[in-house]
Amino acid sequence: MYKFKSSEITPEHIYFSRRRFVVGAGALTGSLLFLGGCKQSELTSPGESINFCETAVAQNAMDELGDALTPCGSVIGYNNFYEFTTDKEEVLFRAREFRSSPWEVKVGGLVNKPATFDMDDIPKKFPVEERIYRMRCVEGWSMVIPWLGFSLSKLLKEVEPTSRAKYVRFETLYDPKQMPGQKDDYFGWPYVEGLRIDEAMHDLTILATGLYGKPLPPQCGAPIRLMAPWKYGFKNIKSIVKIDLVEEMPVSLWMKSAPHEYGFYANVNPQVDHPRWSQVSERRIGELSRRRTLLFNGYEKEVANLYEGLDLAKNY
Repeated sequence: MYKFKSSEITPEHIYFSRRRFVVGAGALTGSLLFLGGCKQSELTSPGESINFCETAVAQNAMDELGDALTPCGSVIGYNNFYEFTTDKEEVLFRAREFRSSPWEVKVGGLVNKPATFDMDDIPKKFPVEERIYRMRCVEGWSMVIPWLGFSLSKLLKEVEPTSRAKYVRFETLYDPKQMPGQKDDYFGWPYVEGLRIDEAMHDLTILATGLYGKPLPPQCGAPIRLMAPWKYGFKNIKSIVKIDLVEEMPVSLWMKSAPHEYGFYANVNPQVDHPRWSQVSERRIGELSRRRTLLFNGYEKEVANLYEGLDLAKNY
């Protein structure tokens, strides 16, 4: 049976101070099987009776590599979302009262047509499609998730970036009353992330608004989050309220909090270890054994050209 290693918990200051850890896959599996039967009313907002995991997605669906989907209950029951808590299995309970409507996303910076998009209008303007993507966490675990979303490039083309725009900066909602984890002053809230503009315009990069055929639940980044599947999970910022086109490389929350451990690119790369653990293998949630980590999370054919001539060891 696979045992969690201390190195799989991040960041370092939390690893040394947390009282308890998930110590075994058996305990994890048991809890996730329980979550798989939870109703949405138990996972998100009171009064709702829909079972989130009753979905139209075929249970035998696979990604392009033939990997099976991660069970819905596991996807919605095991999350990193430090704005609420550092405990992956507590996030769904801490986030259940989170209000993701009404919601607006402000897009500006180096653009010709700055705009504010209302979430009620986004699906009408940018029709969603399903994308089955692998998600690999920097901590060494992974999932296969059927997302609902639309290409980020469509939104960016709408605002017309200027020739000076080299990067895209994303920002999460800052609301400590709703997100109690933001009261932890170790981090420089709000959560900020960024992409090069060519990464942002790549067809694989989407803004996700749902998973398993349903709108995103709060613990998974409701109502809208980034998903660039060849990058580590922390790069895929949740609950986005602001997007700016900028000329200088954005300094992300993790770059600011732990610059010796987290760089700007966050590309999945088994050849570059995290300072505290190897990235050669990963644990797929729902499996007991580990599997080999693929370069760019298995999307090498699609994205390797973005990094030609770039030293991936230095630009981690």
